[in-house]
Amino acid sequence: MAILGLVTVLYNSDDVLDDFFRSLSVQNFTDYHLYMIDNSPSEKTDEIVKRLTKKYAIPAYTHVKNEGNFGVAKGNNQGIRLSLEAGCDYVILLNNDIEFKQPFLLHDLVTCAVEQKEEIVFPKVMYYGTRKIQVAGGKFILYKGTTIGFGLYEQDSERYSKSGHFDYAPTCFMLISRKVFEAIGYMDEKYFVYWDDDDFVYRAITHGFKLYFLAHLEIFHKASFSTGGHESLFSVYQLNRNRLYFIRKNFKFPLKQVALGHALLTKGIQYLFYYDKERRKALKKAFNDGFFKMPVVKS
Repeated sequence: MAILGLVTVLYNSDDVLDDFFRSLSVQNFTDYHLYMIDNSPSEKTDEIVKRLTKKYAIPAYTHVKNEGNFGVAKGNNQGIRLSLEAGCDYVILLNNDIEFKQPFLLHDLVTCAVEQKEEIVFPKVMYYGTRKIQVAGGKFILYKGTTIGFGLYEQDSERYSKSGHFDYAPTCFMLISRKVFEAIGYMDEKYFVYWDDDDFVYRAITHGFKLYFLAHLEIFHKASFSTGGHESLFSVYQLNRNRLYFIRKNFKFPLKQVALGHALLTKGIQYLFYYDKERRKALKKAFNDGFFKMPVVKS
C-alpha cells in the first residue's frame, strides 16, 4: 500500500484538535505521517499536541513551529515538501476544524487512488453537526472568476451519492498524488489564505488532471473556524484581494476582462448598499492591493 503524508496547518486550533485527533484514531489505515505546521505555536498547543497524540495513538507525526503566521498556502507547502522528501506517494491536505467517523476513510481514498489510478480524490464535505452539504463536487464559473460547490446548503440525498469526476473541490480534505506536485508545483504563497486552493486546482485541471469525488466518504467541516466567517474584516479583504489576483494570474483576454468586470460590479453593489464603514474600507484596500500590489507570478 502507498505511503501517505497528512498535512494540516494549525492556527489558533487548540479548541478543535481533540475532535481532529479522535477522527484519526478510528482509522484502520495507519501507514501515514502527520505533519502539523503551526502558525500560532504556544506552550499550551505543545501540551495539547503531546497529550492528544499519545491519547489517540497517532502513529507518526511532526510538529513544525513557525515563528509567526505564515499563512495557509505556505504552511501547506512546508508540509507537502516534508511529505515528498520523506518518500510519500500521496499527500492529503486536510483542515483540522473537521471531524470524520468512518474508519475506512483514509483506506478507501488511498485504494481509489492506487487501484483506479486517480491522481486527486476527495470526499463529500458537510457542515458540522448537520447532514447539509458544503461540497459534493463543483465547478469553476469562469465568467465570474468564482467557483461553486454542488449541493451547497442542501440536505444530503441520493442526488449527491454518485462518484465521478468534477472540475473543482476545496482542499479542506483532498488526496493528491506526488505526480501532481511534480507537474504543476506547490501552492502559490501570495494568496496567504483563501483562493490558494482554487488556484492550485485550476492549475491541475488545466494541466490535464481530474478530480475524483468518492461519494460514500464524508467529513464534517466547522467552516471558517479560524477566520471569523466570510464577512469578517479579515475575510472581506483576503477573499476579494485574492479573487482579483486569481483572475489576473490565470485568465487571458477576453475572459480576464469579463471576470474582472463582474467582480467590480457585484462587489461595488455590496460596497454601496450593504457594507458598513469598516467593511467598505477593507474592500477598497482589497481591490487596490489585488489590482496594483500583487505582481502576477506563474506557479
